[in-house]
Amino acid sequence: MNKTVNINLAGIFFHIDEDAYLKLQRYLQAIKRSFTDPQGRDEIIADIEARIAELFSEKIKDERQVIGTKEVDEVITIMGQPEDYRLDEEIFEDEPTSSYQHTPKSKQLFRDTTNSYVGGVSSGLSHYLGIDPIWLRIAWVLFTIFSSGAFILIYIAFWIFVPEAKTTADFLAMKGEAVNISNIEKKIKEGFNDVADKVKDVDYQKYSNKVKSGSSNFFDALGDVLLAILKVFVKFIGVLLIFVAGVTLISLFISLFTVGTFEFIETPFTEYIDVVNHPNVPLWLISLLTLFAVGIPFFFLFILGLKIVINNLKSIGTPAKLGLLAIWIISIVGLIIVGIRQATQEAYDAEIIEDARKIDIAPTDTLTIKMVGNTRYIKYLSHRNDFKIKRDKNDNKVLVIQDIEVFIKENKEDSIPKITIEKTAEGNSYENAKQRAATIQYDYQIKGNSLLLNGYAIADYKSKYNDQEVKVILHIPEGMTIYADNNTSGFNNSWQYDDYITLDGKEGNYTQLIDGKLKCSSCPKEEWEYNEWEEDHKDTDGVNINLNSDDSNTNLKIDEDGLQIKSDEVDIKIDEHGVKIKTDN
Repeated sequence: MNKTVNINLAGIFFHIDEDAYLKLQRYLQAIKRSFTDPQGRDEIIADIEARIAELFSEKIKDERQVIGTKEVDEVITIMGQPEDYRLDEEIFEDEPTSSYQHTPKSKQLFRDTTNSYVGGVSSGLSHYLGIDPIWLRIAWVLFTIFSSGAFILIYIAFWIFVPEAKTTADFLAMKGEAVNISNIEKKIKEGFNDVADKVKDVDYQKYSNKVKSGSSNFFDALGDVLLAILKVFVKFIGVLLIFVAGVTLISLFISLFTVGTFEFIETPFTEYIDVVNHPNVPLWLISLLTLFAVGIPFFFLFILGLKIVINNLKSIGTPAKLGLLAIWIISIVGLIIVGIRQATQEAYDAEIIEDARKIDIAPTDTLTIKMVGNTRYIKYLSHRNDFKIKRDKNDNKVLVIQDIEVFIKENKEDSIPKITIEKTAEGNSYENAKQRAATIQYDYQIKGNSLLLNGYAIADYKSKYNDQEVKVILHIPEGMTIYADNNTSGFNNSWQYDDYITLDGKEGNYTQLIDGKLKCSSCPKEEWEYNEWEEDHKDTDGVNINLNSDDSNTNLKIDEDGLQIKSDEVDIKIDEHGVKIKTDN
């Protein structure tokens, strides 16, 4: 059984095997003895210990894991042996004498607070992307202005999740330099900028020597190319996730704070949302639930994109993840409850029918029907299945309903035309729907032989909109002539059902009610019309239909023998034997 030792390395506690501890101790003592120049010696040793602690942390999978000799050997391999370097002033000559080959290391993203104005995000990105920080700072300012300040959220996200470069090892990793003893000493003694130039020169020399020596074969080069392409593709996916998630989060942020959701800004948009918000849930609460329900998944996509692009991204932590998950579940449940309450508002419908009013017109006279408007409420007469929010003469908000339909029925009770107004609405109960229908105000006028119908109705704003509509039912006696103005087109009912007679398509013409149907002698003939049954075409064994047009006469017969179509040009018969077609040609 080996003893374990608890050590504090750069402020981090580790459990280490006794043999591994002795080996690590000898290694650190050898490094200290290798420094002949006392200038910056303590800082160099501190940075080396911090780098070793970082490497140990990467290898530990749980807190109880014990560091053994294997892990120490792996760290020593990465950091290098003290005898591999000439750690005195000769190392800074133009021609390095050491034959040790440094392992290249990719850049890592850190915040560079040594050259920052706010949080060091732009300066850190400049090292990672190889772009002058001034251009990145200008880009942040422009994006923030054009997004009404919302783009600052992405900057804050970088500030929170990207770690700050504190140690010498962090600064070297930020520039893509190998974090080993040699480079740490260079950083301390020469300064960061000079080290960067020398490391670049060493890298060029290294790759030049590698090509000249022919140490890399074709397959190694091909593998490197494919690996580089794969890395670029993965980075592109990460950037795409960051862009899509970032734009979505910014859009949600703008919609929540800049369109009056919290009533910071009074806009017509909020009025229309409020008038269809039947559950009476505050708009800010609905928007907040929507923000969390949609925004949290995209926030995790944003973090995923950052992790793909940034290798050393800090984790938000398990408590934060569980907290966001709980908020998301609560938001989804809240929206479901609001949706159910909204849906129940259409569970019932009710109607209010005004008593039929007589129209003082003789059956032999012509009744003229015309729609009229009001410039205060509508500019153009048209049938619409929605509403508008306007102000009445007392400057109160009202709902303007344009769902007005005109129906024609035969008056079989007497010979006097009558008019009935039917108002309908929906609600979460019959009483609520009836109360909402009762608030609808609809007017019309009778001037001589003319019936002037309003092309709109007014409803109370507080009653909210729930499919309010008005049906104008005209009861016309037999023999009366009707003239519907062209502006009634679109308001007239177009279907024949429940004894309703349609005026649709006959606007602008005189029509007369004969035998329960509106006859129009001046109306243009439709391209095809179905004639009534004719006695000579009736058959007890089947059905005969004449389809007449201006150019031809076609007969359709359906009986037990099949289907037969006859016209002047063609004869088609379909029966159990197949299809037969005969033509004049």
